[in-house]
Amino acid sequence: MTTARKLQIVHLDTGQELRGGQRQLFLLARGLRQRGHTQLIVCPEGSEAEAQARQEGFAVFALPAHDPAHAHGILQLRQHLQAAPFEILHAHDGRGQTLAWLASLGMRVRRVASRRVAFLPRGPSSHRLKYAYTCHAVVAVSDFIRQLLVRAGVPESKIEVIPDGIDVPAELPTAEARLRIRAQWGCGEGEFVIGHLGAFTSEKGQNVALDAFVRLMAKLPHARLLLAGDGPTRTSRAITDKVARAQGRAQLCGAIENLGEFFPALDLFVMPSRSEGLGSSALWAMAYGLPVLASNVGGLPEIVVEGETGWLVPPDSAAALAEAIHIAASDRARRSQLGQNARARARQFSADIMWERTEALYYRLLPG
Repeated sequence: MTTARKLQIVHLDTGQELRGGQRQLFLLARGLRQRGHTQLIVCPEGSEAEAQARQEGFAVFALPAHDPAHAHGILQLRQHLQAAPFEILHAHDGRGQTLAWLASLGMRVRRVASRRVAFLPRGPSSHRLKYAYTCHAVVAVSDFIRQLLVRAGVPESKIEVIPDGIDVPAELPTAEARLRIRAQWGCGEGEFVIGHLGAFTSEKGQNVALDAFVRLMAKLPHARLLLAGDGPTRTSRAITDKVARAQGRAQLCGAIENLGEFFPALDLFVMPSRSEGLGSSALWAMAYGLPVLASNVGGLPEIVVEGETGWLVPPDSAAALAEAIHIAASDRARRSQLGQNARARARQFSADIMWERTEALYYRLLPG
């Protein structure tokens, strides 16, 4: 723990739901609170982040609802920044980055922007200007994101790679606890349980997982598929029709709050993403000792090491995913060894490492 003076930090996020980026914000804020720093969380009024922040006892400024382009919220936030000696203004999403810049123009506060999405901007020149002039540092959650930013023209000197963090369980559940958790999801001891956790959006590829599972049903008569999470595609025909084709062997589990009541039920974690900045869900699965079968896209190969912690397959290929699942299901000893390796690798992404590196970045940004 650093002995340097404590900081005054503002975190800003404009998302309405608690997804991966928002969960990382709270994980970071908890760690910084343990280190004694003062923090303010800025988020939309009525959002899930506002409820979470208040529940955890963080100071909150809620951006007013029904405020076009957050014009009034920007003015109010500026007043907050002027009234208190905030030193760091950390935007955790793209829109938040713009708000942070507008609210703090002409102030001494140092602006940080997190970048975790894995797509090139439509207008590289405007993107370059945005990152060159609206923030003092950019946090890329993977080297893949760093490379995207550099290709878009963002000054490399401004980019700091700090992967998402996770809390690695000190111990894995006992065999009895595992059976109890499997039973909660309707899975028996002898079944092969495949799982996925993520927002239901097109880039996460849940439809690919379902297509692969349907292909395997005859070969793996004791297999089950659990898809956890929520989002816009969860109730789409592309998902619900495929779940129906699985004849009760695929289940939509909804949002999961307690990861310890989900991951221990699984034998294999799949992440068939079409696009992924890093893939913190895969890290969580690895922390619970699960081998991961993932698409070879974005930052996922920085987590999943082929043949050591899991398997990598081409994206958007149900056939390749099905074949790899079948191979994994056929070798329990191999899954066990890869799972042990995966848990060891997950420790390299522990939350305390993320806290320390982010805190160190904040200190470096402060004027002499």
